[in-house]
Amino acid sequence: METWLSALEIADLVRRKEIKPLEVLDVILARLDAVNPALNAFCLVTADVARIAAREAEIAVMKGEPIGPLHGVPLSVKDVLPTRGLVTTGGSRLFADYVPEEDALAVGRLKAAGMVLLGKTNTSEFGHKAFTECPLFGATRNPWDPTLTPGGSSGGGAAAVASGVGPVALGTDAGGSIRIPAAFCGLYGLKPSFGRVPDRAMFGGFERVNHVGPITRTVRDAAAVLDVVAGGDDRDRSSLPREVGSFLEACDGDVKGLHVAWTPDLGYAAVDPKILAICENAAGTFETLGCHVEVVNPGWENPEEIFATMIAAQFYAAWSDRLPDAERAMDASLVRFIRRGGAVSARDYLRAVARVEEYWREAQTFLERFDVLLMPTVAALAFPAGAHPPREIAGQEVSVLGWMPFTYPFNLTGQPAASVPAGWTDEGLPVGLQIVGRRHADATVLAASAAFEAASPWRDRRPAI
Repeated sequence: METWLSALEIADLVRRKEIKPLEVLDVILARLDAVNPALNAFCLVTADVARIAAREAEIAVMKGEPIGPLHGVPLSVKDVLPTRGLVTTGGSRLFADYVPEEDALAVGRLKAAGMVLLGKTNTSEFGHKAFTECPLFGATRNPWDPTLTPGGSSGGGAAAVASGVGPVALGTDAGGSIRIPAAFCGLYGLKPSFGRVPDRAMFGGFERVNHVGPITRTVRDAAAVLDVVAGGDDRDRSSLPREVGSFLEACDGDVKGLHVAWTPDLGYAAVDPKILAICENAAGTFETLGCHVEVVNPGWENPEEIFATMIAAQFYAAWSDRLPDAERAMDASLVRFIRRGGAVSARDYLRAVARVEEYWREAQTFLERFDVLLMPTVAALAFPAGAHPPREIAGQEVSVLGWMPFTYPFNLTGQPAASVPAGWTDEGLPVGLQIVGRRHADATVLAASAAFEAASPWRDRRPAI
């Protein structure tokens, strides 16, 4: 068995008794041992626990018991998502020894579907920044070029999947944390609609904007994961009830006739010319698929100030009690962000929340005309690991979030959004195209993603690591 099989391929071979879950696990763990020293993708490897789960999965197959749709498939989980009986740190020294008594809702559902947990993947502290480094475990590196960041904050999971260590990483996305590492690592990353996957965030700060979703090498693997993890749970009162139909079946949906909008810059972003050229070409692919593609400028205001004000205030509410006593143990950028939140008044916060509603109305009105909206996923290419993100792009000075202007707006609106590999630069770096859908139209985003994957396949392109 080779390490690059998809989740659906592994599940099918296990179901047909052509491979055993333990054989799958041993191959993936060997790959993990080979690449993790260079990448630092995993902060916890649970080989012994995984072997017990794989043996149980094997016994269920041999006994002919009912098995789940992803039975025997290895899974990695971002270290902000709680895992019962396994250390969950959030990338923070403050939680270095914390062992939760319950799984995150999505983790529990995936384990019930037969997935085998390999371990926890690295993140920034509490996921507060969109590249992957933390005081506890250091920086994660990009399989395409280990001098560079894989993005973040679900960068450990993306580095794992991109290097062949399991077909599925479960991540979170509060401002781009699934889509950015998917773009930097040449993978598919899906941020489902807000509430599609129930979530009781253990580490506070990202209320109203956090989403749980998969990072995979194929669109159908992500859809299969979403079929398992989607659906309401009263422990998360913003969660959405389960929809009729299968997200995996939605991948076969016909995209001919879809009204597609392409915006190179959302009207305000500076974008690396290499990224623009690749993404424009990718957007053109939708015309060959029979879609009506229109170049647009939505005319929305840049919501960066709204987003930063709201999230800083929420981080202050969640973590200011830890200051100044625990300050030295925390990431300096996190401390600065919490302190910024302390300067946000209740009036400022509530005004920011109200402006999010105004922003949503603009987006909703615009998308009455279009089924999907396309744009680059990230405005800059992967930058050096351990370095700050660029403050200049295409010769223009940009704001703190100017390198990721396309992702966080859709955390504010809660729309489904995915990053697909649009292509690679001449230097061999992946570039992502973002596909954004109407409210709750996850099935349309998956159909568009699968059609693009069929027209412009990427899964056989692998890093040399």
